This record gives sequence, structure tokens and C-alpha cells, in this order.
Amino acid sequence: MAYDRYVAICHPLRYMVIMNPCLCVLLILLSLLISIVHSLLHTLMELRLSFCTALEIPHFFCELSQFIKLACSDALINNILIYVSAFVLGALSTSGIIFSYVNIVSSVLRIPSSEGKHKAFSTCGSHLSVVSLFYGTGFGVYINSAMTDSPRNTVVASVMYSVVPQMLNPFIYSLRNRDMKKALSKLLSRITFLV
Repeated sequence: MAYDRYVAICHPLRYMVIMNPCLCVLLILLSLLISIVHSLLHTLMELRLSFCTALEIPHFFCELSQFIKLACSDALINNILIYVSAFVLGALSTSGIIFSYVNIVSSVLRIPSSEGKHKAFSTCGSHLSVVSLFYGTGFGVYINSAMTDSPRNTVVASVMYSVVPQMLNPFIYSLRNRDMKKALSKLLSRITFLV
């Protein structure tokens, strides 16, 4: 999405040439391949661990860090792999997003009209909201799990990370629609009137 926004704003006349269907399919396949390799790597590393009997994960889904805590054998390599892969994948995606938005901001600042600047920034607003929500909740989960060992807090943080960004994603992108903006403002005015 960051690359798409970069091409749309920095190279608007060549958008259809650059973002052709072949490139879009290639980007999707690359994303899918990275996800599969990442998941497979962690799954294969989990197979080498031994587990004690009658253990229960304090979650409603099997989160990797909680799963490793149940291992009776040494899980140092698994923990190192989690941190290295999180750093590499996080650094790559974050640097790509930052690179594209630095170029976008520099291009938008060169636009002479304020209406053009507003239109360009509104194109990026929904993507930045979703990215901020995803990285913010993910960062919160790992900070929370490092600071507290409360199972309840860990479950709440995991829900915030895994459910909330995906649930709000369609809502955030639909706010670009004028009808949705009007409906939301009516709803908010009714709520504030009732309070």
C-alpha cells in the first residue's frame, strides 16, 4: 500500500504503467511467500521442542510466545529467532513505509495549491491510520508482555493486536467516502446530543 501511494502521488501520470496487473500480482505473491516462509520457519523450530504434559495456553488462540513458554526443553534458539525475524521483517517493512512517505511528503510540499495538498494527504490518511494502528498495537503487546506477566493483560493486548486493526480496517478505508463521513458526523452529533 505504501508503494501504491508513493506511485500515485509521486508519479501520477505513470501510475497505470508502473502499477500494472503483473506487478500487483507479483507484490501479492511476494507478500504471501514471505508470510509462508516466516510461518514455516517458526513451525519447524517448534517441532524440535519438547513439552510437558497437561499444559494450557492462557489464550483463545495459539500465540507463538505463549507456546514457547510451555516448552520444557531449552527454547533460547526459538526466542532468538523470534527477535531476529521480528527485527528483520519489521525493519524492512517500516523502512519501506518511511521511504515512501518521505518521498510523498516532499512531493506534496512542492504542490502549489492547498487543495492539491489536501487531496494528496487525504489519499494517504487512511493507510497511515491503519499502519499506525497495527504497529501501535503490536508495539503495545510486546511492551506489555515484557513489563507484566499478567495472563489477563496479555490476552487483552493480543486481542488488541490481532483483532482490532483488522476489524477497523474496512471502517477506516470507508471514511474516504463522503456519504460515510456524513453518516458518521450525524451519528456523532446524536451521541453528543444524548450526552
